[in-house]
Amino acid sequence: MTEDVESLILEHLRALRADVTAVKEDVREIKQRLTSLESGVAGLRRDHASLYGDIADQHARYDRLVARVERIERRLELGKDR
Repeated sequence: MTEDVESLILEHLRALRADVTAVKEDVREIKQRLTSLESGVAGLRRDHASLYGDIADQHARYDRLVARVERIERRLELGKDR
């Protein structure tokens, strides 16, 4: 009877060990996928920041063009009707 109980306990311990091993593998995979997602989000943030910088540059160019056109209009005495 004692051997049966010991055998049953060992069987349960082996099953638990196998389950723990499977959980460890799952956690390892989840960590790898999370790292991949974090890298992707960081890339998106860099892209977003780059686009925002490009938009700011376009606004600056537009402002310079407006200033140049206004200066040309003043020199040619255009746009007084506005």
